[in-house]
Amino acid sequence: MSRLQLALNVDDLESSIAFYSGLFGTEPAKVKPGYANFAISDPPLTLVLVENPGQGGSVNHLGVEVPNVDTVDDELSRLSAAGFASTEERETTCCYAKQDKFWVENTPDGERWEIYTVLEDAETFAGDTQLANCCAGSC
Repeated sequence: MSRLQLALNVDDLESSIAFYSGLFGTEPAKVKPGYANFAISDPPLTLVLVENPGQGGSVNHLGVEVPNVDTVDDELSRLSAAGFASTEERETTCCYAKQDKFWVENTPDGERWEIYTVLEDAETFAGDTQLANCCAGSC
């Protein structure tokens, strides 16, 4: 199953976790320093909270989590054929997970969209990359 991803910048991770746990009636699936990830089944949503003081309340990026690498490849082919520019990242570590993904570029209003699948969990957010930059497509 695919699910929409909404990654938000938050000023205070603990208070945001408490709020979104209450709002969606579920606890985060993953909590790491400066990061939380909710796997919400209804509505199908991956909600990512990235602690980024001073940027709270803004969108970090948007995405679509897909079930496997074949779906990532199919979507990359489909969007490339439709003229959408993209940047591929294979076996990259971001958001405490090893992922295959690509970023859709040149959106009309500059928002960042990623199409990705999680290959496995990772112990680090993004290697040596700063937390807030990874989910901005800089990892």
